[in-house]
Amino acid sequence: MNLKAMLARTVERFAARTAIVSGERRITYDELDKASNKIANALIGLGVERGDRVATLLTNSPEFVNVYFGVIKTGAIAVPLDTRYKPVELASLFANCRPKVLIGERAVLEPLVPEMSRFDSIEHVIDLEGKFEGQFLSYRQIMDTGSSQNVDIEPEPDDIGTISYTGGPTSRPHGVALSHRNLVAEAVMSGEGFGQTENDVAVLFALPMFHMFGLASILLTSVNKGSTVVLVPGTGRSVTSFLETIEREKGTIYMGVPYIYALAISVAEREGVNFDLSSLSLWGSGGATLTADIASRFKKQFGADILDIWGLTEAVSHVTYHPLDGTGNTNSTGKALPGFELAIADDDGHRLPSGQVGEILVKGPMMSGYYNDPEATGKAVRNGWLHTGDLGSIDGDGYLHLSGMKKNVIILKGQNIYPIDIEKVLCTHPKIAEAVVVGIPDKLRGEVVAAIIRLKNRVTATEQEIRRFCQERLSDYKLPKVMFFTRSPLKKDSTGIGKKKLEDYLPDLSSLSPSPAREKEES
Repeated sequence: MNLKAMLARTVERFAARTAIVSGERRITYDELDKASNKIANALIGLGVERGDRVATLLTNSPEFVNVYFGVIKTGAIAVPLDTRYKPVELASLFANCRPKVLIGERAVLEPLVPEMSRFDSIEHVIDLEGKFEGQFLSYRQIMDTGSSQNVDIEPEPDDIGTISYTGGPTSRPHGVALSHRNLVAEAVMSGEGFGQTENDVAVLFALPMFHMFGLASILLTSVNKGSTVVLVPGTGRSVTSFLETIEREKGTIYMGVPYIYALAISVAEREGVNFDLSSLSLWGSGGATLTADIASRFKKQFGADILDIWGLTEAVSHVTYHPLDGTGNTNSTGKALPGFELAIADDDGHRLPSGQVGEILVKGPMMSGYYNDPEATGKAVRNGWLHTGDLGSIDGDGYLHLSGMKKNVIILKGQNIYPIDIEKVLCTHPKIAEAVVVGIPDKLRGEVVAAIIRLKNRVTATEQEIRRFCQERLSDYKLPKVMFFTRSPLKKDSTGIGKKKLEDYLPDLSSLSPSPAREKEES
């Protein structure tokens, strides 16, 4: 029950099988094994020991997979981070997890170079492209000269294998610490629930492996089964290449977020479906609510149902699934995977009967806790149940139906955004007295970020000025798309519970004009 042994079993059975496809590159499981051994041996040579943290800033690539399993083989903890984080955000995360080594790509490392002295825990930096010769270690040199011998280290099942950060690092980092045992359990359960085998080809598009949906539900599940993972670069602008790849590689599984399905529908309605997608037997969606409109329009254009699933990083990845024989309730987010239990509770923690809406509780493979945060862990996990902060009900057949969120979170393209992170940054602007951030419904993206701003007396500021300020301090997906300016004091939220709505703070929108963000729209 550890990730190193899981990979070893697959290599023993399927050494020559293709593990990763990326463009013209094809990497077998044997090649993955040897490349990750080189990383592991190099890290051990740098003094990395069991339990040390190795942070990565890598986009989806074969190198991501090599590095991830290389870290795992040392007994260290892999900390995959969002490549869009700004230095100020990373400083908060690094202070929490204290990584000994940082491995990254040039584009992400460049803005960090002037800041490296701030990150006192980082003893070594490995540069993926070798662009910082003489300053950082070179990944290419490790691959050219490193030892591919097996590493004689065996992680314990309850050792932490991965820390995955959720929500907002600028406020208070929530590093979800996941053990080898539970990462392997999720991979096994996910594969069994969806009938995945070594013959499957999972297409990974616009779902980053630094998030647990891409890492656990796609990569680790596929490695456990000996399946092939096909990496398709790009985001919304690359839907056509995504569909081309399914046809070319005969993909069988795709897991995505509603935003990507909405983009695919837009392309199909405009241009038609010009690719043979008949090999694809499973279209899954998670990360945000799949609307009935998207599901029905997709069925009309592509002739397939989207299976809506639900989960969260604290429970490793997805918790629910749908029977593959088509007998399930496709108007739900599925029922619990074997190995998970679901319950619904009221605000006092009392269980509610079927059909009643309350907070969703989960029991099964879950986090060991929030890293270095026992207080937050104690609030989230009580009496063996994970309190998710999501609201829903369970029908008489065991299917979960989502109703909303107990916590204040904006979900944009499947990405969780905590408004408090943006509010704290806005309130450091010298001209801003108060700021509230809310989500506004958006058909394509799910929600977009809106900021309600009260400036200090006798000062003026432009939207562009505030946006530039935010761009230096926040990841691009957190930037307010719409800004409202008001001279009235903003309502105080004493509880911090529940989702904030625009009308709660600006009840009379007719007297205000939003300032739309002047950013290029995705096609």
